[in-house]
Amino acid sequence: MGRNALLIQTTRHLPCTVLRASGELDHAGRVRFSACVNAVWDWSDGPVLVFDLADLDFYDSSVIGVLAMALQRMEEEGDHGRIILVRPSSHLMTVLRLTDLLSHVELRDSVEETVAELMVETAPDADIVRAVAPAGGLG
Repeated sequence: MGRNALLIQTTRHLPCTVLRASGELDHAGRVRFSACVNAVWDWSDGPVLVFDLADLDFYDSSVIGVLAMALQRMEEEGDHGRIILVRPSSHLMTVLRLTDLLSHVELRDSVEETVAELMVETAPDADIVRAVAPAGGLG
């Protein structure tokens, strides 16, 4: 592997899967990254895929290919999945606008805040109430 080889790290959370990519994402990396997305597809309901691409040193149109593949699969399967991008670069934002993918993804500032937000969204209200004030009161 080269110094800037593509590194993909996946983390499974109850409500989502986080995919962090660093290094260089080119055509060869696109094949690996797409395979990784497919491998973790069923890790969350929907699925909900959180992409953290902020540490990519280089990427070409392959990054759009990976996102488009995931969006197309969601559409084909009738899934109610979500794609969330964390801290996308200004260049990536421009490319997403030009390819009309921006309207199909959600943007966030932090992986940790996104995971926490998704945990709250998916938690039944009764469980939250029990966690705050157990049955029978506090005293």
